Amino acid sequence: MRISDFWRLMDDEFGAGYSRVLGSSLILAGKRGIAGRTAQEALASGASPKDVWHAVCEIQDVPPERRLGRDIKPKG
Repeated sequence: MRISDFWRLMDDEFGAGYSRVLGSSLILAGKRGIAGRTAQEALASGASPKDVWHAVCEIQDVPPERRLGRDIKPKG
């Protein structure tokens, strides 16, 4: 997962404005390199965007069926 994919998932789940608030203020738990940091700090330090996304989902109780994001129709 790319960082741009992480932010797309955040925007889809929480809205464009609130996703940035969560990314900069919500302190995450979980794996080493993520725990005790915000999403922005974890990503800046090189943490996997996928691991950061899953940590956000756990704290925010995002249902498993929404963790893959919305379906995007192919262009064409």
